[in-house]
Amino acid sequence: MRDDDAAPSSIARVKVHDTQSSTPTTDSVVVEEPLEIRIKRRGIEDQLGITMRTPGADLELATGFLWGEGFLTEPQELLGVKVCGDRSLTPRQRANIVIAEVSDDSPEHPRALERRFTISSACGVCGSTSITDLHGRGVQRVRQTTHTPQELAAMPELLIGRQGIFEKTGGLHAALLVDPTGTPRWIREDVGRHNAVDKVVGAALIAQELPLRDWTLVVSGRVGYEIVQKAIVAGIAALVGVSAPTSLAVDLAHEFGLTLLAFARNGKAKVYLPLLG
Repeated sequence: MRDDDAAPSSIARVKVHDTQSSTPTTDSVVVEEPLEIRIKRRGIEDQLGITMRTPGADLELATGFLWGEGFLTEPQELLGVKVCGDRSLTPRQRANIVIAEVSDDSPEHPRALERRFTISSACGVCGSTSITDLHGRGVQRVRQTTHTPQELAAMPELLIGRQGIFEKTGGLHAALLVDPTGTPRWIREDVGRHNAVDKVVGAALIAQELPLRDWTLVVSGRVGYEIVQKAIVAGIAALVGVSAPTSLAVDLAHEFGLTLLAFARNGKAKVYLPLLG
């Protein structure tokens, strides 16, 4: 079997040389490959989109994506999720296709046809329209967190020692779910920050933990609208980011009662309040 036909891994080895040396060495880089997400309802498969992701936890990624985008409103609507079994495809091609089977009464998302594109952090959807969509889907305000700002600000320290692929490549985002007792439960890594969040939410859904009332989501990078939206739909009470938030992220967090902290480093953070008029 050729390497090109093998199922993808999360890390690849490449040849490099330092600008100060002509002697080549090897280095580890994070793998980025397309994942096609399909939904199966009443025996019919439909392609929802293709996301560039780091292989690993792909079933959780697809599950979390379906939940965040409103294709599932109850955990029991997900009947199963699996990697494509079409033997006419190579192992690599099969590994890059995930099929989620849902019940007949699961929501048929009104934006389904619009979602047949390469999914990225820049979705190109107007923010106010997206907020209206969340209200239209019946998404409720989240419960207030029971953790103090000081406790939340310290949670990024839970990422230390848990980012195995990042430690080898330096090229990944991480998302961590912390339960109401302050215990880290799921951490996932991905080249896309939104994919990492989908992976941990998918893990929680598969474990039948949703909605995540009084849970906290910790992310290793910037906090954009999509990250906040995914947290709110999962019922998460607080979101802590290591880097900066966007204006729409702050606005959406206030709209749905999500406690938002950013620039969380060395036990300190900024707590973001509603935008000034």
